[in-house]
Amino acid sequence: MYVDPGCMSIHILGPFSADLGSQSVTPSATKQRQILALLALNSGRVVTVSMLAEEIWGDDPPRSSGTTLQTYVMQLRNRFSKALPADRDARQLLTTRHSGYLLEAGACQTDVEEFERLARAGRSAAEGGDQRTASELLCGALALWRGPAMVDVHLGRILELEAAALEETRLGVLERRLAADLALGRHADLLGELTLLTAKNPMNENFCELLMTALYRSGHVGRALDAFQRLRGVLSAELGVDPCPRLQRLQQAVLSGDPSLEHGFSVRS
Repeated sequence: MYVDPGCMSIHILGPFSADLGSQSVTPSATKQRQILALLALNSGRVVTVSMLAEEIWGDDPPRSSGTTLQTYVMQLRNRFSKALPADRDARQLLTTRHSGYLLEAGACQTDVEEFERLARAGRSAAEGGDQRTASELLCGALALWRGPAMVDVHLGRILELEAAALEETRLGVLERRLAADLALGRHADLLGELTLLTAKNPMNENFCELLMTALYRSGHVGRALDAFQRLRGVLSAELGVDPCPRLQRLQQAVLSGDPSLEHGFSVRS
């Protein structure tokens, strides 16, 4: 990820870190890390005092929550000031607004923004039929992840939702990358990865569909049908439902040796 040397670089997709130029400005204090993470995820948008208080204290903020937040923000600015050149003011980076605080978009770059940019480009390439470019772009997006989002940040109510949303987005990008590779005829190379993914996500029907198709194209018809039966068993035991109609049609196509299974692949929403 290219980072403007005059901007703060913030990494969210894995261990949390923030750098200004060549200096780390990552807060060590728990609540300051929460505040900076929430501001970074909303870069260019005001994060209200009430939102920050909910993240840090939940339903039981202290009476002094507003003043305490001001102190935390002041401490963050002091940290930034030590890394900024003398002609720059930390209050231009982290500004106070009537209802809250704002991390200026032009003064901050995050790996989430780069991930989303590459994911959009990859999706557009796939929709345009350029699966090779799609695979490369989506691989680049996924390579930005160094572990679970904000793995070393205490997640309050709001950051917990943000982290869950990021993980769902990551899984969607992963599905698209696998589909692009499958469309490129890389089915044999995907078997190990897909076997592990279906084991870790036993109710994910998209991963099961990808695995069944890769197994069928690799000449493992029986294993493809076994994968369907495992999914059916888990869904029945956990939710009392059958696999979706799309998966049931895929099972029938595998049983009948449908020639269409040999060509292409696209992620279904």
